Amino acid sequence: MLQVQHNAFRSTNFLKSTQALRRSLQTKHVKRPPLGFAFDIDGVLMGGPEPLPKARNALRILNGDNALHAKIPYILLTNGGGYTEYERAQKLSSCLDIQISPSQIIQAHTILKNYVDQYADKAVLCLGGIGDTMRKVAESYGFRKAYTTTDVLAWNSSIWPFIHVSESDLASAKPVDFSRTPISAIFVFHDPRNWGVDVQIMCDVLQSGGLLEGPYVDISTQQSNPIQVVFCNPDLLWKSDFPRPRLGQGAFKASFEAVYKMITGSEYPYVQFGKPTKPTYDYARRVLQNLMEESYGPGELPHMYMIGDNPESDIAGANAAGWSSILVHTGVYDPTTGPPTHRPSREARDVEEAVIWALENTLTGLKSEKA
Repeated sequence: MLQVQHNAFRSTNFLKSTQALRRSLQTKHVKRPPLGFAFDIDGVLMGGPEPLPKARNALRILNGDNALHAKIPYILLTNGGGYTEYERAQKLSSCLDIQISPSQIIQAHTILKNYVDQYADKAVLCLGGIGDTMRKVAESYGFRKAYTTTDVLAWNSSIWPFIHVSESDLASAKPVDFSRTPISAIFVFHDPRNWGVDVQIMCDVLQSGGLLEGPYVDISTQQSNPIQVVFCNPDLLWKSDFPRPRLGQGAFKASFEAVYKMITGSEYPYVQFGKPTKPTYDYARRVLQNLMEESYGPGELPHMYMIGDNPESDIAGANAAGWSSILVHTGVYDPTTGPPTHRPSREARDVEEAVIWALENTLTGLKSEKA
């Protein structure tokens, strides 16, 4: 296991590196920051609804309190979701006492913006979240016919007779006849709240070719126009304010797959986004590149550091993307259980220690280049 520095040592060491860099850069103007960051949120910056102890310090360093005397670009790359990017940015800005822009936020479902051109005017089923929040997120992206399982229950509650739909949920439901409105895609935006309802309706939609109450069809005949199924978060576990990790969207997907296969005898194809998938890291790279170009003009993306708490998502994805990876001990990963399944570039006790090490590592490289 990689050794973690103690606070006193790291602060002294960082101060020395800072002073040395100031001297080394006296004759050299740094136009573009030589590094950038991607942070997971839960278990890195936030512990449930509250910031983790070192989160504010870490972001203050990147906001200009560093040897470069410049704001170091960063994005927040999370497998979480449930809000618009604007809402998440507002909430985090308030919690962390630092201004965070919606353009810095990449949630699990942000990448679904890529599907708007294809499905803007087609009926899509949006799963997860509370009430009609995922509909609102989908509509903010440009999906004009976004429906939820609450809409389905309001249309015909007998589709899942084990639940009573509240008056408040009914008030938010959109009136639609799902026997005449074919669903073209199922997007699992966020962690579903009622797995039974969502698995049942997913199976009904897929087996009936998109029209609920319609006869079941031979899925093999739909190859020219299949119903798209997209999961946005592969995490089996995630860290909340409960002492132990909780089941995530990856567990919901496993449940759906198992039930669907038991019913049909086959597996349904799907698209998986979220860390550690390549499409999500490619998307993150483009977002950070755009942020860099807005601030500094065209140029190459600097070396990236991913700071996360989950070896299976944060570290595996960063390593595959060619980024440096730092695994913190404040979330899913418990160092007492043994070495991580994916080896990071570095381990750190918390996010501040991770940021300091990344800066020291970069500054050492700059001094070597100058020498």
